[in-house]
Amino acid sequence: MASALMTPPSAQEAMDLPVVLILASGRGERFLASGGATHKLQAELGGQTVLQHTMNAVHASGLRWHLEDAGHPGMGDSIAAAVRATRDSPGWMVLPADLPLIQAQTLLQIARAPVTAAVLVPEFLGQRGHPVRFARVCGAALAVLEGNQGAAPVVRSQAAMKMIVSDAGCVMDIDTVDDLERARDFLLGRRAEIHLLPPALQ
Repeated sequence: MASALMTPPSAQEAMDLPVVLILASGRGERFLASGGATHKLQAELGGQTVLQHTMNAVHASGLRWHLEDAGHPGMGDSIAAAVRATRDSPGWMVLPADLPLIQAQTLLQIARAPVTAAVLVPEFLGQRGHPVRFARVCGAALAVLEGNQGAAPVVRSQAAMKMIVSDAGCVMDIDTVDDLERARDFLLGRRAEIHLLPPALQ
């Protein structure tokens, strides 16, 4: 319903909310090995690239963001570089760029959620997803991450708070050609549902 949609933050509120770190540094080797003809972030999905879908959601949220697309050995290195580039932020939301179905409302829901822990992990139908939100207190640990574990060591070191979300897009990452086909089917279904809604609810 339209009344349930979360409006983007004002410029002042955005300064107090976490910055979205969009991680686009991976080589996408699994996608290529599965038969992909291009890097997964440049693969076509509903007339746009996978990366553009993710960026569209971030832009629509109105949250501040940083795109980390320089080459890095692992996800941990990518997160560390992104945090160092935004070290004055009040917090961070780590969002892999291969989540093209994430919704702007979900990003806002996570960013604005009152938290009682330094780490907030979204969960959809029992599956952990992204973006994972980190408080400023985690900055020093995030800034020295290395390797392919991402931010898992920081999550394990904290009593992470779980947040149930209704957005399948937070867990539908694109790692293989089959993942891309599933995303296409899901996107077609979502568009069909929107088309059937009254104009006031679209």
